[in-house]
Amino acid sequence: MNLAHTTVLLWVWGSLQAFEIVEKEDIFQRTPCPAFLIFDNAAYLADMSFELPCRCKPEEVSAVVWYYQKHLGSSHTKVLTDFDGRVLTEETQARVGSDMLVRFSIRMFSLLVFRAQPEDSGLYFCGTRKGDYFYAYDVDIQSGEGMVATFKDLGQEPFADEHRGSLHIFTAFWEWTPCDRCGVRGEQWRIGLCYLRSPDLSPRYQKTLPDVVSCGSQAVPWKLRAMAREHTPELLVQSCVVPCEKKTTQQGVMAIFSYVSKVGSRPWVPQVPIQFHQQRLGHGLIISCPGARPEHAVAWDKDRQYLYRTQYLKGVNRSMRVFIDHGNHLHIRFTQLSDRGIYYCWRQGVQVAGFRLGVTSQGRYRPSFSDPETRSAVELTLIGYLFITAVFVAIHLCRCCCYLFRCCPNFSP
Repeated sequence: MNLAHTTVLLWVWGSLQAFEIVEKEDIFQRTPCPAFLIFDNAAYLADMSFELPCRCKPEEVSAVVWYYQKHLGSSHTKVLTDFDGRVLTEETQARVGSDMLVRFSIRMFSLLVFRAQPEDSGLYFCGTRKGDYFYAYDVDIQSGEGMVATFKDLGQEPFADEHRGSLHIFTAFWEWTPCDRCGVRGEQWRIGLCYLRSPDLSPRYQKTLPDVVSCGSQAVPWKLRAMAREHTPELLVQSCVVPCEKKTTQQGVMAIFSYVSKVGSRPWVPQVPIQFHQQRLGHGLIISCPGARPEHAVAWDKDRQYLYRTQYLKGVNRSMRVFIDHGNHLHIRFTQLSDRGIYYCWRQGVQVAGFRLGVTSQGRYRPSFSDPETRSAVELTLIGYLFITAVFVAIHLCRCCCYLFRCCPNFSP
């Protein structure tokens, strides 16, 4: 390579480096950091994972630190940082009920919180190790415990808006999910969260619409927040039908089985990976769809039976033994022999996995305190023991009192 070619390559490389630096600077120059810190309002449903991007920072800052406060001005502040050698958390490792300090991750200046809970509601600050804040969020995690399901196929309508003087409480719905099945009748739904409009909101909180924030926002005074507490999130469900995408190529094992089928009888081949699970009779089971999130369109089938949310959604019937919760998990309470079969899972309209469930009443079962049924049995035993002890002590106290009153001398004249 001669000198001219080398010079051209160095010039091109330098131009690309300069272009890359300009692009990196433009990312944070689009949103200048405010002189007075304002909080962006964001609302999510419990068990969802969300991302909070740090939309602005000074050019000299190469790493950010996230802070969390339950209330503005709180003396207790959590530091969410990875600069102490902390291993980044993956969403599959997050567990419901664990502390937020083990359910977060920082990637490219953005904060990721996995399986968020109502206790995670509060203020999130993007800043430096010294405590300088650049950007902030007002996050409202609304609980799905009292969520109300509305089925359009049954002629049901969402809740009407509430007007209490200047306070307007309403439900803001997200976009419809894709159809959860293809080739057959499926379902799609949209999540609605509680929002309100009032002129009495704090001006320090940024709003998408004038005087409109989520019901659990820090911008809402406590008096108004208590009035909106009864307005729970809603789930709107309707039927849908979409065709399946045709697969034109066959590779690997499926191609071999296709060749064998031409020679003789074709063996049964599952279309999706099948996992086998053995469950003891009478015990509960929760099945999760691989890679699914609460906001995804997830459906469940048992063999050739479609488990529609119209009949199997949690809360439709209080005596349901098999139901689907709002996090798309399939629950089987008190497993019976009739629960044997293959449970198929659909994600975003595509069948992705299957679970072959076997039910047995034999074999030894090793009790463990991590098992909720074992804990319940121990608690009932202790409560019964304490009750019997209390009755025993009460009887003997009564006998002692009767004996003392009977044996005490009579001082009356």
